[in-house]
Amino acid sequence: MTLTRRELIAALGGAAAAWPIAARAQQLRFYRVAVLVPIPASVFTAFFDELRQHGFVEGQNLAVDRRGFDARYDRFPAIAAELVKAGPDAIMCGGDAAIRAAQAATATIPIVASTDDMVGSGLVRSLSRPGGNTTGVSLLAAELDGKRQEILIDFLPAARRMAVLADTQTTDPKRLFAPEDDSRLRGVALSIHAVERSEDIAPAIGAAKAAGAAALNVLASPLLHGNRHAIIVATTALRLPAIYQWAETAQEGGLLAYGPRFSDFFRQWARQLAKVLRGAKPEDLPVEQPTKFELVVNLKTARAIGLEFAPTLLARADEVIE
Repeated sequence: MTLTRRELIAALGGAAAAWPIAARAQQLRFYRVAVLVPIPASVFTAFFDELRQHGFVEGQNLAVDRRGFDARYDRFPAIAAELVKAGPDAIMCGGDAAIRAAQAATATIPIVASTDDMVGSGLVRSLSRPGGNTTGVSLLAAELDGKRQEILIDFLPAARRMAVLADTQTTDPKRLFAPEDDSRLRGVALSIHAVERSEDIAPAIGAAKAAGAAALNVLASPLLHGNRHAIIVATTALRLPAIYQWAETAQEGGLLAYGPRFSDFFRQWARQLAKVLRGAKPEDLPVEQPTKFELVVNLKTARAIGLEFAPTLLARADEVIE
């Protein structure tokens, strides 16, 4: 069929008018995500940036229920119940206690979580087939806590006493096995200093120093990461070498850090959430783990506390801050 010029223009105009309607129909799908984490929203910049890159933009097609940001541990069950009642498309949880509270509140709403060891804590059946309504990112915390202890001993070979700073709210006692075993095998006595709240941290660091600790392993924990700047200040003032969970912490003034980058982890977590929002079932979506780990050494901090490291040790680092 041959169209006249006028008919062709009319047909194209009709198609152009219909297209925005179809596009708008697709854009009308609105997603609702609830959050239950013991840390503030301010640290989630990379997370929401990654979501945006995957087409989920807060205020456009994504609504975020923020009642659970920076939540207290004792409030997790009550907040989880409130979030579930609102009927979100997914709940984002951080840490064992938050995940358990969400799992107790719902067996159907997808939970996209991150914590130290999702299998070891019994939160999922396995990494490859989580089962239930929970998936996310497992941080290899126990293995990395042990690895950081090894690094600390390597960098301070003369130290015979060291300490661990642990958050009792998130640290399973079994996680202490690796640092204790590594220390004992190397002839280093290890003391455990536990904290529950931010105000416990400075006294615990002081107690470690008073007990003769020559170095401090700051174990993986949202509480301890959230207070990292105070820990850096306290350990520097006491001239107490310390190693941290996230690579960026050494860039912020920590002496040593070994692990994934905080920003990379948040982006990985966001990608898991994006898959669930697109329809992936948590029971079939494998739990992911970090794949890249960095050793960062801050020589400025080393000089401030009177330390020098052998060139062979510095050669092991992925980044040395002069």
